[in-house]
Formats: sequence, structure tokens, C-alpha cells
Amino acid sequence: MQEKFMISAFEGWNDASQAASEVIHYLISHYESRLVYEINSDGYYDYQSTRPMLCHITGHTRIIWPHTSFYEIQLSPTVQVLAQIAPEPNYHWKDYCAEVLRTAQAFDITHIITLGAMYASCPHTRPLPIDISSATCTCELDREYNGPIGITTVLDQMACKTGAATTSMWVSIPEYMDTDICAQGTLQLMHGLSTLLNTPLDTKDLQSKAEAWKTKAATIAACDDSLSSYVTRLEHEYDLAQHARTVASPGAPQAEQLVKEAEAFLKRMEP
Repeated sequence: MQEKFMISAFEGWNDASQAASEVIHYLISHYESRLVYEINSDGYYDYQSTRPMLCHITGHTRIIWPHTSFYEIQLSPTVQVLAQIAPEPNYHWKDYCAEVLRTAQAFDITHIITLGAMYASCPHTRPLPIDISSATCTCELDREYNGPIGITTVLDQMACKTGAATTSMWVSIPEYMDTDICAQGTLQLMHGLSTLLNTPLDTKDLQSKAEAWKTKAATIAACDDSLSSYVTRLEHEYDLAQHARTVASPGAPQAEQLVKEAEAFLKRMEP
């Protein structure tokens, strides 16, 4: 049976520089899409922290309350996904996620992809780090991290208990660029999503925005000597980490060379 995917992103804590939520907005605006379901805000939001918006449309005044929207998006003649976009709820996360999963089941979803973005110590001059983790049961989720979590993690774990496959994909955004929408982060999440869905995605309109973001980051760094030095250090750390991953890859010739050098060193240490 062919997998049916739902892609979920939440505005707020899980969404540094709006990189994750912009993926959903981009897909909705660039592909054939239709709103198929909504979860209203009652009981899930603190309106003092997630405020309703006043909107004037064709002479009429409306109050737009925080809510969850689900869209069917046709990515290709053979690939259709369900996309979820919402502010992160303030209350009753378990009840909320249960309602999301009931919606997913109603649309025969078998695989849920949650998107996130976080601020981190990474340079804008290198590809932004992407972390992708998959699980089919709670016990297989990441055991290394200890600390605060967002709604995406709760949704992942509860989805696992229903038997759905889950994939979590997060992009890291330079912490010194925390005031701008990060099109580069959105672009890299789109590339990752294309791989997960095994479907080419149109990112043409994102390319120029990503270049503009990198140009602005470079200008900001160039105007601040301490920031420029910090970026240089991050670049050095990034390049070392990349080299270490290359060396550690199975069968890499560098790894074989390191083993030989280690063996020679140990022999020299023998009495």
C-alpha cells in the first residue's frame, strides 16, 4: 500500500525565523491546494499570548481566531499530501494531538512528517544543519536529547502509538539572524521534504529569497568585527565536523589511513 503523508508545522517556539511554517505556506501558494478541515481554537489557546486578528475584507470586518488548518495539496499528478498549519497551542496538548490524529486517520494518513526550526551556533556561510529522525514506535525516538520539547515531539510520540510512521525534520538557523524570516532554512527543509516524499518540488521562487537572506547576513557580519570573528570560528568548527563525518564514513580511505597511523603509534609505544 502506498504511503499517504501529512506534513505538520507549528508557528511559535518550534519555528525559528518562520522557516518551518513557511514551507506549508509556500506549498499552499505554489501548488493546487484546498482547505479540507479546521480545528477551532476553543480551549487550546491563551488569547493574550496568541491574539486573534482583526481583518477587513470587502467592506466587512472579521475576527480571525487562532486555529488549525488542513489542506490537501497536489504535488504531482500522483502525489497528494495533507498539510497542517497552526500556532503552537497553549493548553491541552494531548487532547489537541488526539484531535489532529483523528483528522489524519480520517484522511487515511500513514506517515506524519513534522517540521521544525531552531536557533543554533551555525554559520550562514555553510549549508544550514538539517536533522532528520524517523521512528515507528516511541522507544525508537531520540534518546540523546534531554530538555524542553514542543508540540511536534508530542505529536510524533502519540502518532507512533497509533501505528503511524513518523519523521521529524529540523533545520538550524544562525542565532545571530533571529530577526529575519529565513528563506534559506525553508529552502533546505523543502529539499529534505522532496527527498522524503521522493517527489521533485518547485523551489525556484525560494532561491532568490535565500540568496538575499545570505547577502544580508554577510553584510551584518562584515559590519561587526566581533560577529565576523564569531562566524569565522563557527566556519572552522563546521568544517572540522564535516571532515570528521567524512573520515568516519564506512570504507572511507581517510578512515583506513587513520587506523594505520593509530596502529603505528601504538607500536611505537610498546616497550
